[in-house]
Amino acid sequence: MISLRSDSASTTQAIAAAIAGLLHRGDVVVLDGGLGGGKTTFVQGAVRALGSTEPVTSPTFAIVQEYTQGPISIAHVDAYRLERVQDLHELGFEEMLDGDCIVFIEWGELVRDALPDDHVTVRLHMVFDASDASLDARVISVEPCGSTWTARDDELRAALVPFMAKDGG
Repeated sequence: MISLRSDSASTTQAIAAAIAGLLHRGDVVVLDGGLGGGKTTFVQGAVRALGSTEPVTSPTFAIVQEYTQGPISIAHVDAYRLERVQDLHELGFEEMLDGDCIVFIEWGELVRDALPDDHVTVRLHMVFDASDASLDARVISVEPCGSTWTARDDELRAALVPFMAKDGG
């Protein structure tokens, strides 16, 4: 696992852009963290880095947002409102995983059993600083899973060096 630190929305987006630079068609990025943790902010940075200029908003009510104006299609899924994993299948999740697009799934822990073995999990945790309530700090952990991400581990770590927490991840 790689441990990172972000003190602003723009840094969270820069971390996302660094990861997006390693993404390929068919990749799945799982985003976990509490409400207001920065999951959609992360996706905004990744979508921009992948070449789309479409506005990125939380798909909480739509459940799935698709971004198709860039060089690669992107599916942005929010599992928060799903009542069961079967709901994800009914939305065409398998088709999203067919290799033609990159999939970002917020609240991925809620549908863990439906996720492919190969994915990267990004966990965003807010950090509160009593001395500076305006600080927008996050600890972001990145965990590559499966053989395709094991093969990219060195590249992933190199891309994220500027954001690594003091313990070096």
